[in-house]
Amino acid sequence: MASEIHNPRTDIRDAFFDRLYDLAAQDRDTLFLTADMGALSLDRFKRDLPRQFINVGICEQSLVSIAAGLSLSGKKVFIYAITSFITQRCYEQIRIDLCGMRLPVVIVGSGPGICYGSDGGTHHAVEDIALMRALPNLSILNPSDPLSASAAALMAHKSANPVYVRLDKGKLPALHREEEDFSEGLRVLKKGRDVMLISTGVMVHKVFELADELAKHNIDAGIIDLYRIKPINTELLLSYLNEYKKLVTIEEHILAGGIGSAICEIVADHGIAKPVKRIAIPDIPCSQYGDREWMHRYYGLDVQTMVGLILQDCL
Repeated sequence: MASEIHNPRTDIRDAFFDRLYDLAAQDRDTLFLTADMGALSLDRFKRDLPRQFINVGICEQSLVSIAAGLSLSGKKVFIYAITSFITQRCYEQIRIDLCGMRLPVVIVGSGPGICYGSDGGTHHAVEDIALMRALPNLSILNPSDPLSASAAALMAHKSANPVYVRLDKGKLPALHREEEDFSEGLRVLKKGRDVMLISTGVMVHKVFELADELAKHNIDAGIIDLYRIKPINTELLLSYLNEYKKLVTIEEHILAGGIGSAICEIVADHGIAKPVKRIAIPDIPCSQYGDREWMHRYYGLDVQTMVGLILQDCL
């Protein structure tokens, strides 16, 4: 594993909710609404701040509309449910109630991508970036480690517009430094000479493994963590991309509409003649289920398959 990855610190969800607890403890107008979803650090929130914690039950569409009403009354509202349910099931409510009125509600999706691998396709959130990226006035944050997750809670709390946070689960190693300015929206985690690997969320960790394997083929790969998917810091991104001849995007999302599409749009809009290879979930229905690593092999997101694609198509 590359030296930039440090030892595990804490669960990525707990890092987000611990920072949110501190913010809510200082601001009575910060409310947390859940659709019967929990997390270890939320127990403290519920115990210590009972007037700021509401479980509306398993009714995600109502959750969004309730949050809109509370926001109109001056509250800063965070809503929380499984990612696939709080985005796809509630799309109309988010589009009309939140984005249409530009309300600063924070949508927290638990388990993006195929985090809930063994629960099957109903719980996989592999279209959510494409859906949410199409909505006006909405920012999308996708933290990759506990430090960026904590920063995401603060950025979302400060936002005057709706925010969607893709929040993974589990203890992930730290990729960033505590003193970083996360307002930039992206960070070069590893410099290289030959190809730039751009990823987001949990897949950034696998990209370090990918870079190590590419090095065995004398390919020096750089790595960018795109932790703010919308709006992308285009000027900063372009300044980094100019240093590389080839770009590869890697994501636990369908090929259409994800970060690969976003990067291609930027490259095309700025007239940049660089080849872009997109590695993502192929356009096939998922009739299987298993743990995350098994699903990665099924979809071709395992390291060896990705190395083969890069060697074949990019170099």
